[in-house]
Amino acid sequence: MTEAKKNRVTISDIAREAGVSVPTVSKVLNGRPEVAAHTRERVEKLITRYNYSRRASHGSGRAGLIDLVFHTLDNEWVLEIVRGVESVTHDAGVGMVVSAVHDGRKTERAWLDNLTSRRSDGIILAVTELGPRHAEQLHGLGVPVIIIDSLGQPDARVASVGATNWSGARAAVEHLLELGHRRIGFIGGPPQLQCSVARLDGYRSALMAAEIGVDDALVADGDFTHDRGERAAEELLALPDPPTAIFAANDQQALGAYRAAERRGRRLPDDLSVVGFDNLPMAQWISPALTTVNQPVATMAAEAARMVLRHSETGRFDTHRVELATDLVVRGSTAGPRS
Repeated sequence: MTEAKKNRVTISDIAREAGVSVPTVSKVLNGRPEVAAHTRERVEKLITRYNYSRRASHGSGRAGLIDLVFHTLDNEWVLEIVRGVESVTHDAGVGMVVSAVHDGRKTERAWLDNLTSRRSDGIILAVTELGPRHAEQLHGLGVPVIIIDSLGQPDARVASVGATNWSGARAAVEHLLELGHRRIGFIGGPPQLQCSVARLDGYRSALMAAEIGVDDALVADGDFTHDRGERAAEELLALPDPPTAIFAANDQQALGAYRAAERRGRRLPDDLSVVGFDNLPMAQWISPALTTVNQPVATMAAEAARMVLRHSETGRFDTHRVELATDLVVRGSTAGPRS
């Protein structure tokens, strides 16, 4: 590794080279005990080799630490969030603790105990829901809380960062309409999520503006996972009058639609066009490359980190809601329908 690369090595780079997860490196950096001795030694050697350290903050009264919390750590969306937060925290000399909150009172209680036991400049929640009970408990810690892509309207004490989901979805469907598609399927996200509702509304708005009725048979429920995207696409393609295009509410479900199409002998984009939402790195490497709505996930995460650091300086948020623009990235997975 070159000297220039050493100077900008990230926690993700160390995790990749050590063959461990980002949370494991985070635990080593923060002196957490629950890491095997041989794993800790391997990570610490890389930390020393690349001179990766949490630089001290200067005169700000900061704790020098931000908590980043997920429901799960097993998808590319998580990596983009981590990358965005770290782009800010590393430059600011601030550390990051990455953790996952699994379902169940016991694990939630342990997570809250961990937060209470250490000082933190703020908490960034990349989770789907923050209920009143959790909001109250987090508020009691006396640190700012920011939620990314929140469910509904967050608690008034919680700031949020999101994207223009409605207009992004409408742009995706308008693209398919301009190509000549009229039977356009939709695979949604979890129905309780604000972003899912906005993307469904954008889909419907585009169809209505084109004076095409919304066929409920073409709208399938989803959960943002690859497996559900595959099953939903199977259901849509099995209809007596199947769609010629599918708009999936995230990239993972779009990839599930790829697999369903392959199983049914449908070639993309000759027999079926597919559009996703997120523009995760994998979207440009699959074949055909995925047309998708670019949601600036890493930028959203970076803005959340900046909001935490500004709050640690001023004691307040400049705004409780930040919404970043989306744009459509057209690649090889869309074309006009066969006549």
